[in-house]
Amino acid sequence: MKALVVLIVGICVVVWGIGSRSKEQAGLAQSAQDQANPIVKVIQPSQSKAAPELVLPGTLQAYYSATVYARVNGYLKSWSADIGAPVKAGQVLAVIETPELDQQLKQSEANLESALANQRLTEITSNRWKNLLASDSVSKQEADEKNGDNEAKKALVVAAQADVNRLRALASFKQITAPFDGIITSRKTDIGALINAGHDAGHELFTVADNRKLRLYVNVPQSYAHKLNVGMKADLDVPSFPGKTFEATLRANSGAVNESSGSVLVELEVDNKLGQLMPGGYGNVKFKLPVDASLIQIPASALVFRKEGLSIATLTTDNHVALRPIQISHDQGSVVEIANGISPTDRIIDNPPDSIENGDLVRISGPTGGKRQ
Repeated sequence: MKALVVLIVGICVVVWGIGSRSKEQAGLAQSAQDQANPIVKVIQPSQSKAAPELVLPGTLQAYYSATVYARVNGYLKSWSADIGAPVKAGQVLAVIETPELDQQLKQSEANLESALANQRLTEITSNRWKNLLASDSVSKQEADEKNGDNEAKKALVVAAQADVNRLRALASFKQITAPFDGIITSRKTDIGALINAGHDAGHELFTVADNRKLRLYVNVPQSYAHKLNVGMKADLDVPSFPGKTFEATLRANSGAVNESSGSVLVELEVDNKLGQLMPGGYGNVKFKLPVDASLIQIPASALVFRKEGLSIATLTTDNHVALRPIQISHDQGSVVEIANGISPTDRIIDNPPDSIENGDLVRISGPTGGKRQ
């Protein structure tokens, strides 16, 4: 009997030992499995709240700019305005000597006097023949011929007068005048220079620009163009005035996308009464865009780049990975805005491993271990 009890006790000890060993091995296996699951940092996206800023380069141009050419041939007699000089509309900038034109005008005036003299003679003759016709001293045919000759001479007078007027108009162009108020930005002639009429390259004399207001041109990416409305304000920063901001107002939108750059040209207006800004300059234009509450912000470090496209790694309730394709609406560098595909309640893996795949089980870093954050 005593031996039987010892045997039973021995069997129980063996069974207990085997069971403990199995549990220990199972625990070790589970622990190894848990250690194999990567540890990740989980974040939650946020809705856009602050007004986003769009900073783009822009170029300045004069509000009005005109290149002044000569309308007559000759030699430059004098000039009275050099680069940087303020001018008023109609102010004389230079005077051209036109000896050939002067002689043509004198000849045309002489032709006019000759035509007037001939017309006066034919008018007197025509009146005489009208009187003779009244007394039947001449035929009606002869009287009509004298009257027709007088009318022809009148037409010649009109033509001669028109030629004189044309040459006098050309002679008025001997004085080169400013087309509007502004400043001289270039002078490309000097005293004694041969002047050729026309607007071919190399024939320009002066350039006049109105710089009291400037036009500011900016190429805006297509994805932002619809957010820029006429009348909205922008800030302009230029290298020549560090720390100083100039206010600009959007005046026009081209309404078309440039095929080569994928951008839309917009025009802004900048007040320049103090003359601090110069045409041809450049600067950075800062637009404050309206807030879009439908956009979700996430750090750029949460993006997953695959050959299939851009995606993010989200977590299910049981901490399994679910990759979701997304499309970036706005890229602000360290932060990107997503228009759809995620919600503020989603859990997103920040800095996901390159090897992460759909269905992977992960552990969440932090004191909560694998619990949902």
